[in-house]
Amino acid sequence: MSEVTPDGAATTPAPSEVMTYPRQTVLLAPSPVSPLAGPKHLYLRGSVWTVLGLVLLGTGLFGSAVMMPVRIALVLLALVILFKGLAKLGTAKLGKGFDLSYWLACGWLAVLILAAIFAPLLPLGEYKDTVKTLAEPGFASPSLLSAHPLGTNNFGLDLLARALFGARASLTVAVCAVLIGIVVGGTIGVMAGYFRGKLDATVGILTNSLLAVPALVLLIALAAVLPSNLRNITLALSILCIPSMVRIARANTILVAQREFVLAARAMGATKWRVIWRELVPNVLVPVAALGLVTVSGLIVAEASLSFLGLGIAQPNPTWGNMIAEGQGGIAEKHPFIVLVPGVFLFLTVFSFNLIGEKYRSRM
Repeated sequence: MSEVTPDGAATTPAPSEVMTYPRQTVLLAPSPVSPLAGPKHLYLRGSVWTVLGLVLLGTGLFGSAVMMPVRIALVLLALVILFKGLAKLGTAKLGKGFDLSYWLACGWLAVLILAAIFAPLLPLGEYKDTVKTLAEPGFASPSLLSAHPLGTNNFGLDLLARALFGARASLTVAVCAVLIGIVVGGTIGVMAGYFRGKLDATVGILTNSLLAVPALVLLIALAAVLPSNLRNITLALSILCIPSMVRIARANTILVAQREFVLAARAMGATKWRVIWRELVPNVLVPVAALGLVTVSGLIVAEASLSFLGLGIAQPNPTWGNMIAEGQGGIAEKHPFIVLVPGVFLFLTVFSFNLIGEKYRSRM
């Protein structure tokens, strides 16, 4: 027995009272592991889907013995299968965070911008001078291995060349308009958000007034007054994006102005202009630039709408809008590629800018 101390606490037990238990080892049965689990499984499935997609794509593009509706269906099916296969390969290589849609959007914009910049140096057909295309066939169907891979219009002008030179106009107008909107609208928004008071109230009234006017109506009114050229269309489109830039710059300025580093700069005796340009502008520029990426897509559609209505860049200079307008009068029913070629370029570009812009906005 163990001894008890006067205060009632038990002393260390005697060695005979210590009970020992035998050590037991428990073996857990391992869960069944599939021989194809993990990246190897994704590599295998991705490779199978990719090869199948390439085979179907080749059949749809080069299978001249197959009917045209079947070829179109095969191409669409092949693109879906290719996307699935490449997504699995990317996930196996880079992990679950891999986003194939984002990288495809970046790749499309990179290829399009480079092709548009170097379009005069590329071996393309004639894109606007109809005198040089008198011997060329009109409404030539797309054929990837021919001199006109995407076909020609009624004047024999090459649609691939017109789409790339049209991209130069559309991208130049949209990007320059957004840059003007960021500089002008961002500056006004930062000033209004920082100084507040009467300046903020005045800017709010002007911004709400511009936003109250329908965008298309404002563009038509400006296009009717100003001559149709790249500079005037860029200025007209920049007016559309200034109010949204003012709002987001103002909201972020009010938020950032309450942060600790701004308060510390004020306490250290920094002037108002130093606080604005050194502390506020770098932090406000990030969300404004992310909105600018999304706005580019909207301005591309706006420019195409003006050109489609005949109020933008006029023929023979190509833009995606006036190229789509060439399908009017029943031409699109007989030769659908006249509308599909610029329509696909427009859709992929707008979709890519939206996807990239939303991706960056979600990360902030």
